[in-house]
Amino acid sequence: MSKGKTADRLVAVTLDEASIGRSSPDIDHERSVAIYDLIEENSFAPVGHKSGPYTLTISLKENRLVFDIRREDDKPVIAHLLSLTPFKKIVKDYFLICDSYYSAIRTATPDRIEAIDMGRRGLHDEGSRILQGALKSKVVVDFDTARRLFTLLCVLHWKG
Repeated sequence: MSKGKTADRLVAVTLDEASIGRSSPDIDHERSVAIYDLIEENSFAPVGHKSGPYTLTISLKENRLVFDIRREDDKPVIAHLLSLTPFKKIVKDYFLICDSYYSAIRTATPDRIEAIDMGRRGLHDEGSRILQGALKSKVVVDFDTARRLFTLLCVLHWKG
């Protein structure tokens, strides 16, 4: 563990390949950036466990989001299943605005791009708060960690 890093953190994040739908290069880029940023800086503490740092595999199983949390040495810590129902509308809205944003950056005026991006960030923040709330009794995460995890949830949830 590097200097200044706590044990309450993720050192590896994997998305279950079987859960990932076909996606655009823009979405693949978002996923790569979110995983990189998440590993670089995060706060991730499974409630009742003091054995970090952790690895996380995220997958979808039967309309549930699965967080398979393990220690760095691959020993299982816990697996949490979250219903995707609270995320359906926000993810749908988020992807609609992302489509508008990616179209706009190719042709729209800077003012239009900025307006769409503000809406996109607002929806992303809302989804992050929903995720942070859904996890609070299971895993304590800060807002920035919740934002990156929400990006990954969107990648898995949207089957393009």
